[in-house]
Amino acid sequence: MEHTTMSDATDMHKNDYCDRYGCRTFTGGTMLRYLQPEVYESLLETIDKSKPLDPAIANNVAHAMMEWAIDNGCTHYTHWFQPLTGATAEKHDGFLEPKDTGAIAEFKGDLLIRGEPDASSFPNGGIRDTWEARGYTAWDATSPAFIMLNENGGTLCIPTAFVSWTGEALDKKTPLLRSIDVVNKQAMRIVKIFGNDPDVSRVITTLGLEQEYFLVDESFATNRNDLLLCGRTLIGTTPPKGHQLDDHYFGKIPERVLSFMDDAEQQLYELGIPVKTRHNEVAPGQYEIAPLYENANVASDHQMLLMEVLKTTARSHGFKCLLHEKPFAGVNGSGKHNNWSIATNTGKNLLNPGNEPQNNLQFLTFLCAIIRAVDIHADLLRASVASAANDHRLGANEAPPAIISVFLGDMLSDVLDQIETKESRDARKGGTLDLGADTMPKVDRDSGDRNRTSPFAFTGNKFEFRAVGSTSTIAWPNTILNTIISESLDYMATQLEAKLAGSTSKEQIETEVRSLLRDVLKEHRKVVFDGDNYTEEWHNEAAKRGLPNLKTAADALPCITSQKAIELFSHYNVLSNRELIARGEVLMEQYATVVSIEARTLLMMLSTQVLPASLRYQGELASIVTASRDNSIQCDRSTARLGDVARLSELLQVSIEEVQRLVTTEHSSTGEHADFIRDSLLPEMSAARIIADQLEELVPDDMWPLPSYTEMLFIR
Repeated sequence: MEHTTMSDATDMHKNDYCDRYGCRTFTGGTMLRYLQPEVYESLLETIDKSKPLDPAIANNVAHAMMEWAIDNGCTHYTHWFQPLTGATAEKHDGFLEPKDTGAIAEFKGDLLIRGEPDASSFPNGGIRDTWEARGYTAWDATSPAFIMLNENGGTLCIPTAFVSWTGEALDKKTPLLRSIDVVNKQAMRIVKIFGNDPDVSRVITTLGLEQEYFLVDESFATNRNDLLLCGRTLIGTTPPKGHQLDDHYFGKIPERVLSFMDDAEQQLYELGIPVKTRHNEVAPGQYEIAPLYENANVASDHQMLLMEVLKTTARSHGFKCLLHEKPFAGVNGSGKHNNWSIATNTGKNLLNPGNEPQNNLQFLTFLCAIIRAVDIHADLLRASVASAANDHRLGANEAPPAIISVFLGDMLSDVLDQIETKESRDARKGGTLDLGADTMPKVDRDSGDRNRTSPFAFTGNKFEFRAVGSTSTIAWPNTILNTIISESLDYMATQLEAKLAGSTSKEQIETEVRSLLRDVLKEHRKVVFDGDNYTEEWHNEAAKRGLPNLKTAADALPCITSQKAIELFSHYNVLSNRELIARGEVLMEQYATVVSIEARTLLMMLSTQVLPASLRYQGELASIVTASRDNSIQCDRSTARLGDVARLSELLQVSIEEVQRLVTTEHSSTGEHADFIRDSLLPEMSAARIIADQLEELVPDDMWPLPSYTEMLFIR
């Protein structure tokens, strides 16, 4: 009898582990097996080269998708899209078509290309009236179809755009796709000026996202209405131990959590999502997962899937996954670091400085264009991450402040100095580190440090936009990022094309490029800051430089509908005036609605849980004090405690009444409502929370109706 050795078992596991990558996606080998060669090649022209889809192949592709889906247990298909809710949406239709003689499975090309969900109940910012219900989903062939499994089989999910009957974008994917096209158009003009790679036919944007999240035991979450309805705790006193010792960060992953991670990652691998990194984050109960870089459109879809897989998998392991930016007050919050870069279809990263960045004029042109874009449109970039949830995080020690600035590091800052002063010297090198022990290797050191306090930091061959919130759909901030950078690339290309007038002389190109870069840096380098973004000194300095400091979403969101933004987005056909104004209205309304829901949830918890517990304890203390006095027992401290609880109970009732009054106040516009929330409702909610948290520190555990921070953060 043969025995399987440990090595054999490892090999079997490795092969299965690798072979299952992407097995739930209609890509690569799967398409080859189900499609005729000519149809496969035609579809690849759209996927890889962004050529228009040939309608003639739609029936063949639809039938092949259906066969593959049925072979994998699917009975239904759906057009999977991203409306302005910030979540995903789907309407399932069955493959089964009843006929006179029975039934057949059928899926035709017109159903693949176009769907018709009801558009009336999704946010639209005034684009559609309630009675105007018709909307269309349109197949995005550049993002792979995938299968989502359930207990009884699965559903074929087809990534799509979502538009109104009149053609306006009602989703987050459509403007992202438009912005990717604009980046390509403007970046190609720069690439052609330098002519370094004649094989380049397209420029793409790439993204790598770092997703932070919390896990709490589901039994705790189900006993807290704030976590169930709002995704964050509205009351709760911080535990004696948080992350002061830095012992959770990169620590050993708890076994139960590791089991969840393994399960989630296996599903993500099967969906073709290239997750690479996992680790404990700073706060207790906080973790991070990060995939490799992908085409921006695919990365955006994958990010939505990743969040869904984390949430559903957590439930099967008895956890609740909290993706909110600040689920626990006083504890490190969660972000989604948006690592953005730009590359050619030949594989060249256009943000790679190379060995001699001081002489890499193409790289420097892209770099200065980005600096210019961030300086001119810092308000828009800030608005792209504005939300009620992210307001709790920005400016705290786990996130950059609301002031948008660019970090470059020593090497690139020195290179820019050379451009401005017309000096020439070798770029700074990182060198190596000698660790001082004979047995240890010498370690290569990067040319510059990283800056975790910067909102927009260059980190070697990409920019890390650190201000993006953990719940964010990354399509929106990247639509804005792509558009503002496209405008700067357009400006740079227009200036150079006019000065060069078709000349290909390397000497003239260098002269004109360096002259343009000096002009750009003279005007826009003020947005570059390599120091500590948290300090008061920087905030004062930023004000002197004229950099905007939009501290809250209510301050930032109006920038989306400014005249400058309207002209920018309409000029590049990323969003029409109507589409942009609608998005501004939706985002402002969502801000107001989210906080209003939180206020009503807080009222419910204070009125039905916290106050009754406080009054019960007050009654118990009163009985103890009365009995003690009746028996001539000194009880000064018990009397004082009774006074504290009674005083806080009274204050809490006053605060409940005030929150109730504020949350029911009517407003004439969403903008006025947002300002009222910022200036009146949120401060009163914070005041009520302070009272409730003080009571939690007094009321006995067996009387307190809510799971504590200590339980939620430390029980695994």
